[in-house]
Amino acid sequence: MAEAEIIERGKAKGAASLMDSSVWEGCVFDGTWRQTGKVIVVSEPATGGRLGAVGASSPSDLPATVAKASKAQAEWASWPADKRAALFRRAADIMERERDAIIDLIVRETGGIRGKGETELQGTINELIHSAAILIEPEGQILPSGDPSRLSLARRVPIGIVGVIAPWNFPMLLAMRSVAPAIALGNAVILKPDPQTPIVGGAVLARTFELAGLPEGVFSVVNGAADVGEALVTAPGVRMITFTGSTAVGRRVGELAGKNLKKVALELGGKSPFIVLEDADIELAASAGAWGSFLHQGQICMASGRHIVHRKVAAQYLEILSKKANALPVGDPFREQVALGPIINDRQVARVQQIVDDTVSAGASLLAGGTHEGRFYRPTVLAQVTRGMPAYDLEIFGPVAPVVIVDDEEEAIRVANDTEYGLSGAVQTASLERGLRVARQIRSGLVHINDQTIADYAGIPFGGSGASGNGSRFGSTTNWDEFTEWQWMTIGGQPARYPF
Repeated sequence: MAEAEIIERGKAKGAASLMDSSVWEGCVFDGTWRQTGKVIVVSEPATGGRLGAVGASSPSDLPATVAKASKAQAEWASWPADKRAALFRRAADIMERERDAIIDLIVRETGGIRGKGETELQGTINELIHSAAILIEPEGQILPSGDPSRLSLARRVPIGIVGVIAPWNFPMLLAMRSVAPAIALGNAVILKPDPQTPIVGGAVLARTFELAGLPEGVFSVVNGAADVGEALVTAPGVRMITFTGSTAVGRRVGELAGKNLKKVALELGGKSPFIVLEDADIELAASAGAWGSFLHQGQICMASGRHIVHRKVAAQYLEILSKKANALPVGDPFREQVALGPIINDRQVARVQQIVDDTVSAGASLLAGGTHEGRFYRPTVLAQVTRGMPAYDLEIFGPVAPVVIVDDEEEAIRVANDTEYGLSGAVQTASLERGLRVARQIRSGLVHINDQTIADYAGIPFGGSGASGNGSRFGSTTNWDEFTEWQWMTIGGQPARYPF
């Protein structure tokens, strides 16, 4: 199909709303919407009410999806960069026009407050805009040549087909962080969203690209559980996998990708340290700490996993943090004005409660929270947390602030690095020089001075090390490295002559 015809087709489909659920209900997407016969029913975590249903994929579906993607990718990569960039700007405009409806759906499907939904949508739009912008950057380099009659150059070429496995906590943003740059740089993408959030994490993205005029097969969505994910990771023809999710599953993805000689980018869990030194503004530090631990019910990989507080200010910090926790309203974020919504599912509620109970049994003090009604867990503050307690060691993924007391700056740094994770970190201090000194010694991919641990923008290199990932970096500053590979080329005006 000609490029102009593809664009016009997308504009014609634009007469139907991006949010028209009748288009995707019971379907998967490979450039066209296909009924599968089996569905995944999607429910609101706050109420259990039905939001809709998407088509369920099976591992046996992957070969046909990969074959279609492979055929489409070759043609898509031949599009001029400015035409690809224009498509991404159209996609951003489509999402912008449907802003309120998309935010409502994010709130209902993920259980986050409206501010979280607004941030997620804006971040998703920014990924589209940045992905359009990277296409104005140079595609290669002219290299020194040992033969002056021949030109030596290195150029970046698309990897081919990229598989993206995305999580449920920020399903739209964390999918688009890989999907947009991978497609913009000439690849095809097969996305598997989490089965708890396949509407905003899959169907809405597919509909956006469809209306923007993306050629059929360049972007596909498969829905399912771990068996579908493993089929995507091992599928011949899929040359790269990006995975965002738990460390345990990430290890399995890395193992399968390695066995099949695929490039893999892993963005996994965290236990981010939040250091409060004795010279910090304690009121502001407690505000940042509350945000870092309680935002989106603590269900963020960068959440402040341990508050490491100097003994001289620990009592004051705990008092302020506990007051903030006790004052925060918890409830249905779509129908009430609240600060915290529901935990994603009952299994995770039970896990959070077990970690809190076991930590208290081990000697910690419960200063706030520690209880729940259904999936609504109260923001929780634990004092006197020490090494070996569950809340010290484990990523909680719930609204829990474990506070560890230290005696000096050196101990704070040791405690901050006393973890297998290495994603984010923060330090609160009145001295910029001191903040820089401490921050440089925190082993993490991200670190913030006089802020909290949660921050993510389209224009940064994002990633962690250790149990937080394999050091890959997402972001417009590094997307060329992630989603293309180098090809060396030499060019001569005359055929080369050899002795035989």
